[in-house]
Amino acid sequence: MAAPRASQALSRFTVLDLTRVRAGPTCVRQLADWGANVIKIDALLEGGEEQMGGPRQGADFQNLHRNKRAMSLSLKDKKGLDVFMRLVKQADVVVENFRPDVKSKLGIDYESVRKVNPRIVYGSISGFGQDGPYHKRPGFDQIAQGMGGLMSVTGAPGEGPMRVGIPVADLSGGLFCAIGILTALLEREVSGEGQWVQTSLLQAQIFMLDFQAARWLMENEVAKQAGNNHPTSIPTGVFKTTDGYINIATTGGRIWERCAQTLGAPEFLTNPDYATAPARSKNRDALNAAINKLTEKKSTETWVTEFNAAGVPCGPIYAIDQMFEDAQVKHLGIAQDVPNEEGRHIRLVGQPVTLSRTPSKMAGRPPEFGEQTEEVLAEFGFGADEIATLRQAKVV
Repeated sequence: MAAPRASQALSRFTVLDLTRVRAGPTCVRQLADWGANVIKIDALLEGGEEQMGGPRQGADFQNLHRNKRAMSLSLKDKKGLDVFMRLVKQADVVVENFRPDVKSKLGIDYESVRKVNPRIVYGSISGFGQDGPYHKRPGFDQIAQGMGGLMSVTGAPGEGPMRVGIPVADLSGGLFCAIGILTALLEREVSGEGQWVQTSLLQAQIFMLDFQAARWLMENEVAKQAGNNHPTSIPTGVFKTTDGYINIATTGGRIWERCAQTLGAPEFLTNPDYATAPARSKNRDALNAAINKLTEKKSTETWVTEFNAAGVPCGPIYAIDQMFEDAQVKHLGIAQDVPNEEGRHIRLVGQPVTLSRTPSKMAGRPPEFGEQTEEVLAEFGFGADEIATLRQAKVV
């Protein structure tokens, strides 16, 4: 197939995708979804090896690798390395998430690639960084969540550390790498030179701590687990209804006044335990319990309607299937069908950002293993005889 063009925004860029599993593919998905010519390089496996990233037609793999083409290549073979470097000469971006020592052994590290193409933007995602005492350790999302402080502030007090329900270190690491690559491409338009973009799961996770990290650095305050409570906006949390639960979030005195009136409890506003923000913070548990007694009397839908009418931030708490049935979610169109000649059901999560002139779309299904090998090599100037020889030698 021709290179899928999910958008015209990045259509002038060619990306060589060496990534596996999640953090790296998350990065490259951003580039593919905005129209870059992404070529996923599938490693030729030796006997007994398993392809990383789960089943090729499984939901996880499909979600991460849409809008790409794929070729197969053995980077462990000298001829395969030569092929890769010929691709590099014409590419704009290389993205990898090998352990730092692996790419050097393969001869595809940044310094080696830069000698072939000084304009290359080379993106690297690792577990802990490209150097330092932990740089050779294998990285894993949950390890980064723990070492990055996130698990210490997630969950209810006294119940021990808790991981977040999504691979937030993998996802944020991938997104930050994509931002770095786009920044480097913009800078290249001025300098004419590429550069090495580096991030790690650990760095990404620490950055995502945001104000909890800043409070330690500025005020020596160690954040603790708070369950569903917000650290500063009180009352904010989860409250029971007759048929489920709702989130209520109050910020500032005016919204607190509207909240109390909507609850039918104007006495909260004159009660000295709840009248001011410091008092509400001090008496958080008692206030939450008092609110819960009131919210238990009506349904989720009723409370959501009444609070929103009063200008109090409020919303239902959905399971994932319920979320996709919500009217606003449907209106946003974030669940999108992927066209494919096989007539397969492929429905995935689209980009959460819209551009008025060059929007992103689902342009191509995820490729099968090495599906466009010959097509890609021909585009990069390989002759039919060369490709046949490479296939015979099991290089591609």
